[in-house]
Amino acid sequence: MQSVTQIAQDILSREGGYVNDPDDPGGATNHGVTVHTMRRLGIDLNNDGAVDARDVQLLSMERARTIFIDHYFHGPGLDQLPEPLQVTVFDMYVNAVKILQRLLNQMRIDVAVDGALGPQTTAAAQKAMVAAPDHFVDAYGITRRNYYYALADGRRASRKYAKRRDGGKGGWSTRAEDFIAASII
Repeated sequence: MQSVTQIAQDILSREGGYVNDPDDPGGATNHGVTVHTMRRLGIDLNNDGAVDARDVQLLSMERARTIFIDHYFHGPGLDQLPEPLQVTVFDMYVNAVKILQRLLNQMRIDVAVDGALGPQTTAAAQKAMVAAPDHFVDAYGITRRNYYYALADGRRASRKYAKRRDGGKGGWSTRAEDFIAASII
């Protein structure tokens, strides 16, 4: 298993640098950290009293990695999930827990779909991993990819992230498939 620092570094590599795409509801983003996250955390890097796109541009990769580890891995307790599942849930943290909870319910393991990673969801994920050790992580990856497709279907401006104009897979789709066994894709 990779260390949490290695996982965070892989996420940062996939996220890339600064973007401020008007079609992206996340707004200005750098290394996967959005302006909304920086506002929530009060990270005013240029000390002008406002957290805005300029602060996002100034965000270093090292600071972004610390934000990911502290606020998206340890903070919500992802380290309590089954180890093979941690990487893919961490990679998609923003919507990951609700997707996991919906998948668990589809597997007839009842949990509340509230987006909170508490003891009920953690125990349910452990139970699912025991029940389907060779398939649970792939099932989560497929559910994640389907979530992206549904999101793109419901929001026209986001379609480019799920599918390219030439018909190929967009970044969201290929990223989800990084966590699905090649034999299934």
